[in-house]
This record gives sequence, C-alpha cells and structure tokens, in this order.
Amino acid sequence: MHLARFNPVRFAHLPTPLEPLPRLTAALATSPGGGPELWIKRDDCTGLAGGGNKTRKLEYLLGDALANDADTLVTQGAVQSNHVRQTAAVAAKFGLACEIILEERTGSQAVDYTRSGNVLLDELMGAKVRRVPGGSDMGAALEAVAEEVRARGGRPYVIPGGGSNVIGALGYVECALEIVAEANAMGLKIDRIVTATGSAGTHAGLVAGLAVMGADIPVLGIGVRAPKDAQEASVFKLARETAELLGHRDRVTREMVVADCDYVGAGYGLIDAEVIEALKLAARTDAILLDPVYTGKAMKGLIALAGAGRFDGETVVFLHTGGAQGLFGYQSELEGQL
Repeated sequence: MHLARFNPVRFAHLPTPLEPLPRLTAALATSPGGGPELWIKRDDCTGLAGGGNKTRKLEYLLGDALANDADTLVTQGAVQSNHVRQTAAVAAKFGLACEIILEERTGSQAVDYTRSGNVLLDELMGAKVRRVPGGSDMGAALEAVAEEVRARGGRPYVIPGGGSNVIGALGYVECALEIVAEANAMGLKIDRIVTATGSAGTHAGLVAGLAVMGADIPVLGIGVRAPKDAQEASVFKLARETAELLGHRDRVTREMVVADCDYVGAGYGLIDAEVIEALKLAARTDAILLDPVYTGKAMKGLIALAGAGRFDGETVVFLHTGGAQGLFGYQSELEGQL
C-alpha cells in the first residue's frame, strides 16, 4: 500500500512499541486452558500532547486540511475527549486556530470531570471551547461553528468526532502495516488484536489494512457506546470505504468485523467496579495506565473473555489507544476505590 500518496504530515512518534505483558498474562492464566499470551501495542506513546490513537489519524487529516488551505480545525467530542485534546495539540503545533465542541454526554457536573483532565489541556493549548447538552445533533453543531469561522473570513476544516472518516482511518491502515512488520521482525505469530471500538475509525482502519495486505489477523472490538449491530454496521461501512480508497473494497467482508458490546455498562463514559478493577490490574501488573472510557472498558472485556477461556492458547495484542489524561477527570469517582 502506497500511503504517502495521501500526503500525511509526519509528527507522530512511530513506530510505537509492541511489547509483552508478562505479569498481566500471568494474572489472567486462570482458565483451564491457561489463558492468552498478552502483548500490547503502545499507541498511548504516539507523542502528541500525551499521545493516543487520534495522533495517527491526525497525520492524514492535517495533511488534507493543509492541502485545502485551512486555517482553523473544527471538531467535537465528549467533555473528556482524547480526540479533541489531540486535535487542539496539532492545531497549536502547526499554527492553526482550533474550535471545539464538547458534548455533555455523561451528564456529570463534577468539577474534576468538567474542568480537569483533557478539558484543562484543551484550554492550555489555546482551543476555543464550546459546550452543548448531551444528545445534541453534533453534525449540525459542527457545521454551525464552521459557518461562523467562514463568516469572519476563516477557512475551516471540519473533523468528525474521533477523526473517524475514511481519511482518518488511513492512520490505522498504517498501524496495521506497522504491527505486522514488528511481529515479523521478532518472529511473533499474532492470533488476534483486541481494541476499544467507538467512533469506528481505529477499528475500521485496522480491519481494512489487515484485509488489503492479506494478513489474516482477526480484530475484536470491545464496544464502549453503541449496541453490537449498530457498532458492527458502522465499522463495516467505514472499513469498506477505506479499502475502496486503497483500491480493494471487496477484500473487506462482513465476517471480518466483530464487536462485543457487552461491556459498555451503564453507558458511554460511565464507569463501574469492573472498569476500576481493570484499571488497577493493568497498572499494578505491567504499569500500564488505561483510561476509564475506552481502554478501561476494552480491558474489562478482555479480562472477562480471557477468564471464560475465549482466548486460551492465543497470542493476543491489546491495542492501547491512550487516554490516561482523562483519568484526572474521574478523580472523584475513583476516590476510595483504589
């Protein structure tokens, strides 16, 4: 795949490490079949204002924005959005204005949630922050802000939530190539990749990239928001569109897209005892810092499935999509439970 033709702007710290998780592997070796051998792809180490998976997407999205002579990035997300933080960072790094819309999706009015964590970083990096109630039409909100930018003579570039469109998904096509190259170099046979799946771009890019190169590695997405049918449909649509952009639409089949959405809990951004236990286990075994919204729920699912024998005998790579900055937005909820 010749991804340079899509004009990405290079600023991520790549390749990110692919590392074993020996102590977490031992902790999960409780099923009769011995559980999985766990590895981790450290996309929390991509380097942009704390890193995270959106950095890969933003290399391609920024390239497109600059090609279209944009001077303002416009995007949206939940209050503690990692994507919004990384978009504010790339705007600052390249001298662009940044307009962000934060959706009060969880309903929390706790000061740490509304003012700390990623929100503090958004403001520190100079983004203009707007807030809208949960359930707002975020597409319409984005267009309204873009029109305001145009009205004052600016040139907006609108990035959807999570950077999850066909351009952003190219970042995870590239990640798929990177994972396979690293595995080949160390003689590692990967049986499965597990990742959080939300706005669909990361999951779809991985599926498309692996399918187009013929790597034959299944990807399991652990859902953080939508029901299974809706999540899989969203990922499949974007994966096919991404493969089509690469000239191989039909290499992505419906069977390649699998999401397990049984670990969402009470809803997006809402944490429970199992998420907290997953955060603690990852931190206290291999010193991995997860976030409560995405990676914490993905790890919650991985732990439960491993305990049920789902991954016995497999080598499983957990894709760490970042987000530890959001932990500080949940201080009051974690108080007394650590």
